[in-house]
Amino acid sequence: MKHFSLHQQWVLFILALLLLGSLTFKFYYHPRPTPSGEPVKEIVVEVLGEVRQTGIYLFENPPNLREAIERAGGLKETAQYDTTFSSMILETGTLLTITKEYSRDVKVKMERMAANKLLVFSIPLDLNRVSMEDLCLIPGIGESLAQEIITYRERRRGFRLVEELKNVKGIGEKKYQSFKTFFIIRP
Repeated sequence: MKHFSLHQQWVLFILALLLLGSLTFKFYYHPRPTPSGEPVKEIVVEVLGEVRQTGIYLFENPPNLREAIERAGGLKETAQYDTTFSSMILETGTLLTITKEYSRDVKVKMERMAANKLLVFSIPLDLNRVSMEDLCLIPGIGESLAQEIITYRERRRGFRLVEELKNVKGIGEKKYQSFKTFFIIRP
C-alpha cells in the first residue's frame, strides 16, 4: 500500500477545501435577482418589549405590524392588541416597542430606530430631526460642523432639500458629496 507524502497530503487538502467551497457557493448562495438589476434593499425593523425575541429583523418586502410581531416570536403572553393597525405597513428603520397595559391589553409604540443603528444599515437620517450628537456619528462631521448644521437648520426653520447642506459654513461640494447619502428630508 502506497502512502502520500506530506507535500501531497497538503495539496489534496487544499484541493478538497476548494472543491467544498465551490460546491457550497454553487448550492447555497442564491443572489436575489431584481428586474431592474439594482441590489435588493432590505427593510429593517427593530422590535422591543413584550415579545418572545426582541431584536432587529430584516424583511425582503415591507412588513405589516402583525408580521413584525410574528417574526419576533409573537407576544410573550396571551394578550390582545388593536388589530385595526395590524395591517399597517412598516417602513425601514421603524422601532416597535410593545408594552403591556392593565391585564391583557398591549400597546404598540412606533418610532424611528436610534441613529447609530440606522447608520449601520445604511438608512439615511432625517436632516430636520437629527441631533448634534447623532450628526457627529457621521464620518467627517465633528462638533463644530454639527453645530453649524444645527444653526443653519434653526435659522432656516428646517431643510427643504439635502442639497442645502452646501450652504452650511464648512461644507463644500466635496464634503457634500461624501455626506449626502447619510441624509434624507422626511415630511
